[in-house]
Amino acid sequence: MKANYYKHILEFKQPSGTSRGVLKTKETWFIILKKDNQTGVGECGILRGLSIDDRPDYEPQLKYTCENIGEGLASLWSKNMEFPSIQIGLEMAFKSLEASHPFQLFPSEFTKGKASIPINGLIWMGTKTFMSKQIKAKIDAGFSCIKMKIGAIDFETEIELLKSIRQEFLPSDIELRVDANGAFTAENALEKLKRLAELQLHSIEQPIKQHQKDAMAHLCAHAPLPIALDEELIGVFSKEKKQELLHYIKPQYIILKPSFVGGFKGTDEWIELAKNQNIDWWITSALESNVGLNAIAQYTHLKQNNKPQGLGTGNLFTNNFDSPLEVKKGALHYSTTKTWDFNLD
Repeated sequence: MKANYYKHILEFKQPSGTSRGVLKTKETWFIILKKDNQTGVGECGILRGLSIDDRPDYEPQLKYTCENIGEGLASLWSKNMEFPSIQIGLEMAFKSLEASHPFQLFPSEFTKGKASIPINGLIWMGTKTFMSKQIKAKIDAGFSCIKMKIGAIDFETEIELLKSIRQEFLPSDIELRVDANGAFTAENALEKLKRLAELQLHSIEQPIKQHQKDAMAHLCAHAPLPIALDEELIGVFSKEKKQELLHYIKPQYIILKPSFVGGFKGTDEWIELAKNQNIDWWITSALESNVGLNAIAQYTHLKQNNKPQGLGTGNLFTNNFDSPLEVKKGALHYSTTKTWDFNLD
């Protein structure tokens, strides 16, 4: 078996605002496996500034992994414990190599085009006009769940935007989720959550920055709005530490980004621990190309979680790869008539 890797820079169609700034490009890496006449491909979906494996030795680690590919998946997965995006890239590549089709990693009713995955419509940060336009477009497109990123513009303006949705749509019509990406402080978070709860929101992701366990536990116990941990899970590697974090903070939900939490194996472990503590969850992609999104979507379908998932649509980038993935009426579908445009050579 031989392996190589290369970098691909995804370019946003329009700059996308988050509480950490505006994204114009997104770096990603691909692992290509060759064995006999078979080819496998995996995506290492790193997100600079957020992924725990955003470190200077990332490419050397990827190079080492490909040079020692003969050790097999289990050994290399363990050796990449601190590089979760490489872990998932390896899992994808080995699955792809063994599959009857390199992009059908988890065959199911989804890949047969007979089932779909409900997803949330993501509203990027920006001006009030820009965000209002996005909200209207998502509702018109048939989304019944909208996730709005908050924390970058004036809080009162964000409240107005959410109020405008609630004035037109009941919670039974539109489920509203918000993601603060840690934008609130431990001191002002509870007061802001009380204001948000008045708008009958489903939940808020990561209201304060991670690594404030006492403050986050206090919020989860006293906030009138369900809290979902996201960034809090990044960099927690051992099963013991994961269990300890969930037991101490006691969140209502956890958000699982496989590229950030150790791939499919790491995600499985978080789900098992969450279920044991009656904590609910859903899965989110992390700006991967359609290669990574495809694998994560197929994996997600197998979990049979009926909540809207946070899976991207593949339409954010100008230079993504054509794929069978398509969004119709707020759900992700796998078309049986569309083909892939990805060079496996």
